[in-house]
Amino acid sequence: MNEISGSAIQFTNVTLGYDRRPAVHHLSGAFAAGSLTAVVGPNGAGKSTLLKGIVGALRPLDGQISLGEKARIAYLPQAAAIDQSFPIAVEDLVAMGLWRRTGVLGGISKADRHRIADAISAVGLEGFEDRALSTLSGGQMQRALFARLLLQDAPVILLDEPFTAIDSKTARDLLDLVQRWHTEKRTVIAVLHDMTIVKEVFPEALLIARGPVAWGPTQDVLTPENLLIARRMIEAHSPDAHECTRAA
Repeated sequence: MNEISGSAIQFTNVTLGYDRRPAVHHLSGAFAAGSLTAVVGPNGAGKSTLLKGIVGALRPLDGQISLGEKARIAYLPQAAAIDQSFPIAVEDLVAMGLWRRTGVLGGISKADRHRIADAISAVGLEGFEDRALSTLSGGQMQRALFARLLLQDAPVILLDEPFTAIDSKTARDLLDLVQRWHTEKRTVIAVLHDMTIVKEVFPEALLIARGPVAWGPTQDVLTPENLLIARRMIEAHSPDAHECTRAA
């Protein structure tokens, strides 16, 4: 794909959906390289679907998603999509962040062990290395997943509702990591519901309600008028939306 100058991810009239039924439609625009953007909208707006389209889990029904040459992506799905009963320890989960470099069966060097320890320390989980995932609270599990993201060391980071159902101290600590990534010029895109967090931390926002409503500086996007439009768009949506046929 051709890289659009200054952008990490570009959408050209993109429609995404399931079984040919659109969940997000006619989206055009770009996430600038190094930007920090919140994706917001009412329930059922297609926010998670958008992230799945970016990582390639969903093929567009129409249009094109173009990634910059350096748009290697680290993706954190919603907590509900993660099986916490899987029988591994915190250290092993975090070490998965090295798989792109070491491979599934690759050995972990002494330097890698130091990197794993540093990542665990950065999220405040020292002493939890041997704890089973099933014993962790929601906040502790999210810290471990952020440690794995640290090891992935990706220039583009996608977060799907990363601060839902965790304590305020954990949320604040993880937001500090998000701001650190932004300082490091990584592109960070997060699906969020807490408008206070969005306004305080995220300089850019994309408001969608199946279709795009507004995209740009957060203070220009999250206006009462735009939020009302988004709500009305969702209320007007028909569950029997017509099927989409991908253009040839």
